[in-house]
Amino acid sequence: MLEGWFAWFIVFWTLFLIGMFAIGGYFMFRKFLKRLPKEDGMSILDWQDHYIKETKYMWSPEQKQLLEELVEPVPELFRDVARDKIAGKIGELALREKVKTIDQDLIIRGYIIATPKRDHKFLVKKLNQKNIDTAPYKQLLG
Repeated sequence: MLEGWFAWFIVFWTLFLIGMFAIGGYFMFRKFLKRLPKEDGMSILDWQDHYIKETKYMWSPEQKQLLEELVEPVPELFRDVARDKIAGKIGELALREKVKTIDQDLIIRGYIIATPKRDHKFLVKKLNQKNIDTAPYKQLLG
């Protein structure tokens, strides 16, 4: 039978591995659920990609830069996923509203709709830094 510090090390290492597998499995399962096709035959991620492709020509370099600045607080590991989710929602709004170009207002509204409420404080802080009025978005910000 194992005794002393080595036994505790094995117990700790086992719990650590089980925890890491559980965390990884959780995120993989979430991604799997987003890839499952809905009633229309397309998944959430398929629609997101569709909206991004359909509106790619509407983005100016300044608007792309604004989106980059808004997703800056997101950890680098998750930034691409966050950027794609937000850009997909902005594209959806642009197509629904039949706009010619994506503007600052559309980016801010898309960001608010695509992100959870807990992330809105970062948006408000960034908009205040850039001297952008948040009053028109109070209702969306909740």
